Amino acid sequence: MIERIWSGRSALYLLLVPFSLLYGLISNLLRLSYCWGWRKAWRAPVPVVIVGNLTAGGNGKTPVVIWLVQALQQRGFRVGVVSRGYGGKAESYPLVLGADTTTREAGDEPVLIYQRTGAAVAVAPQRRLAVEALVNDGGVDVIITDDGLQHYALARDIEIVVIDGERRFGNGWWLPAGPMRERAARLKSVTAVITNGGRAQPGELSMQLVPGQAVNLLSGERRPAAQLQNVVAMAGIGHPPRFFNTLRQQGVVTQKEVSFADHQNYSADTLNALITDGQTLLMTEKDAVKARAFATGNWWYLPVDAMLPDEQSGALLNKISALIPR
Repeated sequence: MIERIWSGRSALYLLLVPFSLLYGLISNLLRLSYCWGWRKAWRAPVPVVIVGNLTAGGNGKTPVVIWLVQALQQRGFRVGVVSRGYGGKAESYPLVLGADTTTREAGDEPVLIYQRTGAAVAVAPQRRLAVEALVNDGGVDVIITDDGLQHYALARDIEIVVIDGERRFGNGWWLPAGPMRERAARLKSVTAVITNGGRAQPGELSMQLVPGQAVNLLSGERRPAAQLQNVVAMAGIGHPPRFFNTLRQQGVVTQKEVSFADHQNYSADTLNALITDGQTLLMTEKDAVKARAFATGNWWYLPVDAMLPDEQSGALLNKISALIPR
């Protein structure tokens, strides 16, 4: 239902417009309070790059963070990542991730980023604390924030916005009548706009999510996803249909497709109930980091990587690199 409302296919959004106007008023006043100096943003001693979005729901932001971290690492920089840690609950903050950190403590996206990149990752609801934890360790040259475009308490040097190229901005209304956290005019003030799928508009960087081979959660075996048989697909991400469409494009024939809420925690019983004997459970990599501890031999995940045009992405990386002292 919410997808129909936010996409503009249902007039029910009109009932929520008063709440959206209130949301827009509060969010604009918050941003202006920093722009006009009523509140002071904290500036880190190293460059800060924001990777965020204007809309609620999955836009492909985390693959962009992973791409950016790995690209800067390849240039020889020590990269740190900070996140609010949504979906996790640590005993204390800031929490610097280690090999034994669970998604229940840190949230799924920070754990995924840590496992994929090996970068220093810290989470805290107040992102300044996470940044300070990494900077005080003396091991980072640049900070990437996973989300946080609207967290104006943290000063930033670069702002990157990720857009879902298929859904874009839906009906254009603020939450809850529409998907917008900020209006589309905000794009005029950001450093770069990356469009995930669909057709990029002039000035936007076109990105595609490129799937790799399916990976077994227990053994680490890799094989083409199309070779998996009797597949039940599941996704607990911001926009599950994108994952299911990717599977079809890879030639995967699914017997069932199951959607969960974004950031939902799983139990062995919940996931085992999705399949019967002889069936294969295929999930996103974001789901896999939450399920690996109790996985069975017929559970697989499909990793994806962000792919951007070399010339445009190179220019963005050069702009970030120029801010980092050598």
